[in-house]
Amino acid sequence: MIKKIGLFLLLLSFTSPVLAQVQVPQISLGLNSTDNPKEIVDSIKIILILTVLTLAPAILILMTCFTRIIVIFSFLRQALGTQQMPPNQLLVGLSLFLTFFIMRPAFTEINNEAIRPFMNGEISQDVAMETGLLPLRKFMFKQTRAEDLTLFLNLSGKTQAKTRADVETMVLIPAFVISELKTAFQIGFIIYLPFLIIDMVIASVLMAMGMMMLPPVVISLPFKIMLFVIVDGWSLIVGSMVKSFG
Repeated sequence: MIKKIGLFLLLLSFTSPVLAQVQVPQISLGLNSTDNPKEIVDSIKIILILTVLTLAPAILILMTCFTRIIVIFSFLRQALGTQQMPPNQLLVGLSLFLTFFIMRPAFTEINNEAIRPFMNGEISQDVAMETGLLPLRKFMFKQTRAEDLTLFLNLSGKTQAKTRADVETMVLIPAFVISELKTAFQIGFIIYLPFLIIDMVIASVLMAMGMMMLPPVVISLPFKIMLFVIVDGWSLIVGSMVKSFG
C-alpha cells in the first residue's frame, strides 16, 4: 500500500508541471441584460433550435415512412404470437435504419440544398426552412391518398387549394399520417391471413382429437415460426415495404 502511494506521488510530481501549462476552458451559464438587439435575436434562435430538437422524434415519426414500418412490424409480431420477440427496442432500431435507408434521397437533398448553404451563409434561415421542406413534402404527397388530403382540406377550410404549393404543411402532415396508417393496416391484414389459417387448422385438429384443454397457440406457434423461416419472411416483408415506397 505504501509503495502504491509513493508511486502515485511520484507520477503526480512529474505531471503537475504539464497540467499547470494546460489551459482549461471556462464555461459559464447565466442570464445577463443587454441592449444589443443582435444578442437577443441569437438567444431566441438558440431557444428555437432547442425546441426543434425536442420535436425531432415527432418529426421523424410523422413526416417519414417510420409510421408504416413500425406498425407493420407490430402486426407481424402479433400474427406470429411471439409476444415480446423480437423485442421493441430491436423493432424500433430496425425501423429507424429502414427509415434512413428509404428517406436517404430526401435527406441528401435537404443537406445539399438547405443545410449546407445555410451553414455557409449563402441563404437565410427562412429560405433554408422552405427549401428543406420541399423534399419531405414531395415524399408525403406521393404517399398521401387524395381522399385523405381532401378531408383535411375541408376540415381546415382550405378548399380553394388547387395546386400542391397551395396546400399547407400542417394540412399535409395529418393527411399523410392517416394514409400511412391505412396502408399499414391493409398490409397487416394480409400478413395475418396465413398465420390465422394455421391457428384455425391446429385448433380444428385439437378439437377433433378431443384435446380441448390444450391451448392451440402452444402447438401452432412452432408451425408459424417454421413457415415464416422457410419462406424467408423477413426478406419478403422488408423488401415489400421498401418497394411500396418506390
